[in-house]
Amino acid sequence: MSGILDLLNSDLGKQIISGVAGSTGNDTGKTGSALTMALPVLMKAMERNAASPEGAEGLMNALSNKHDGSILDNLGGLFGGGVDESVKQDGAGILKHVLGAKQQGVEQVIGQKSGLDANSVANILKVAAPILMGMLGKQKKEQNITDTNGIGNLLGGMLGGSSTANEQSFLEKVLDADGDGSVIDDVAGMFLSGNPKKSGGIGGLLGGLFGK
Repeated sequence: MSGILDLLNSDLGKQIISGVAGSTGNDTGKTGSALTMALPVLMKAMERNAASPEGAEGLMNALSNKHDGSILDNLGGLFGGGVDESVKQDGAGILKHVLGAKQQGVEQVIGQKSGLDANSVANILKVAAPILMGMLGKQKKEQNITDTNGIGNLLGGMLGGSSTANEQSFLEKVLDADGDGSVIDDVAGMFLSGNPKKSGGIGGLLGGLFGK
């Protein structure tokens, strides 16, 4: 199975990055960097949510109905006249559901590493989230997944196809930090402050993973 980063490097992925950049008014290179970091984080968060029977059932229903992959059938139309506001609202709902209180912190960290402000990252993610759900819906259909166990395997497979142990650890740290829900303090604040005592921690890991 292709990992999510393999998909981003494909022709389809390049079309998505270009379209998201154009529709949000951001640099294509920086948008690509943001999506390379953000999509695995979103998938890791979905994998966590799907660990509960209720979460897995909810994701299964979403991928079977609204997010069945059809959004990928006409990306030219999606991006052509500017992304429809309903798509962005859908994306905002997905982000809120998947990331919850951690959303702002995740956007700050990704913005810092991609050279974008957090607001630009938020706009990129609103457009990208429904597309990511569409990718998952398409994979679900192609693999004929019909039960909630299969959803967990799908997410794990797409993450595992592109993640080293260090990357998995990074995803966990961004989403959890010390577990108190304050991702901004634990991750973004620590990294942005440049505290030398912390340089070998998440900040160092970020730099090592994403080369900035």
